[in-house]
Amino acid sequence: MTARHVYFSGRVQGVGFRYSTKQIASGFDVTGWVKNLPDGRVELFAQAFDTDELDAFLEDIQQSSLGSHIKEREVSTVPAQAGLRGFGIVRE
Repeated sequence: MTARHVYFSGRVQGVGFRYSTKQIASGFDVTGWVKNLPDGRVELFAQAFDTDELDAFLEDIQQSSLGSHIKEREVSTVPAQAGLRGFGIVRE
């Protein structure tokens, strides 16, 4: 299992970023979550058994209408989380 932790910056809050990301995730075999951060960025954690599937998911986010709102994307490979199901929006 491969996992990525991503921080998106730009005009990524108040534009339906989390909802759209969840919709994009439904087309891929990925699990994880997306949430807004107090500093205006959006944080995403996603994992998949297939690295190509995970990379395609992240690329689809970039290539969607959300891409025009993203100024910067910081991606890290991180350990997978056991027991994570589905892809959701975290509201804190």
